[in-house]
Amino acid sequence: MGSLQLQSIRKSFGNQDVLKGIDLDVKDGEFVIFVGPSGCGKSTLLRVIAGLEDASYGTVRIDGKEVSAVPPAKRGIAMVFQSYALYPHLTVKDNMGLGLKQAGESKAVIDQRVAKASAMLSLDPYLARRPSEMSGGQRQRVAIGRAIVREPKLFLFDEPLSNLDAALRVQTRLEIAGLHRRLKATMIYVTHDQVEAMTLADKIVVLNAGQVEQVGSPMDLYNKPANLFVAGFIGSPQMNFIAAEKLGQSGAKTIGIRPEHIALSREAGDWTGKVIHVEHLGADTIVYLETETTGLLTVRLFGEHAYAPDDIVYAAPDTASMHRFDAEGRAIS
Repeated sequence: MGSLQLQSIRKSFGNQDVLKGIDLDVKDGEFVIFVGPSGCGKSTLLRVIAGLEDASYGTVRIDGKEVSAVPPAKRGIAMVFQSYALYPHLTVKDNMGLGLKQAGESKAVIDQRVAKASAMLSLDPYLARRPSEMSGGQRQRVAIGRAIVREPKLFLFDEPLSNLDAALRVQTRLEIAGLHRRLKATMIYVTHDQVEAMTLADKIVVLNAGQVEQVGSPMDLYNKPANLFVAGFIGSPQMNFIAAEKLGQSGAKTIGIRPEHIALSREAGDWTGKVIHVEHLGADTIVYLETETTGLLTVRLFGEHAYAPDDIVYAAPDTASMHRFDAEGRAIS
């Protein structure tokens, strides 16, 4: 009911090529997240799917039907934006049902769908309120509810959590994940936050400069990044990159090792370093050290550790967890 196929999608604004040939296949019911740095083209790609932007070249198919000439309202999609875009003079109930009312649905259908969406999102106590009487998280739930009542083939989310504080982002993220499980709907979600991508997605599409760098499950991207860009983008703190020649490694240009795959000791290890900064996070300790062999190295340790700046320490990488990249930045299997 909600499959999506993109073939050779290109989009240019004047001489600026924003999308440079995007191919993607999204299966019915999948939760797919577009992630990448600012300006990579992820929001533009979402708008092309929605029909809010015309592709310069290529085809968009929803449920196998080519929709390039189909207006947004007829594509069977519902979009949730970063801004809530609620009408301030309408109640929550009327905001959620407005799209159906404008489409000519009966009052009985509107009431039934609004009631169902409201129950899903725990909005029943707020149906008579106006947006100004609600928190940011509640307003975002109303915007999601407005999308649910349309019963679309595709849900499109454009950075929906960006305006929320940290605690509300976590709460709303859980609500969106639960919503996907209950609706079993196809969802396309844009974010620059890799934590959202890793925790919500069935499949992540990593975009960079208008091109797809890699598509895969969160753990595929974490464990088997296709290139240096994906390796550096997925994972926090970022993967350490070391010139292969410094480690005596042949057949590779760069060696990557994640901070959590390095052990620290005060007695012995492969690399001797001096601690330059420590972040005590409670559950984790992040240690930054400088070694002659590797340069700046980031180490992530589980739990609390009493390292301090200027300590001399020894680092030992898990060699089985090292990643190797060639001169073009491609992963070497």
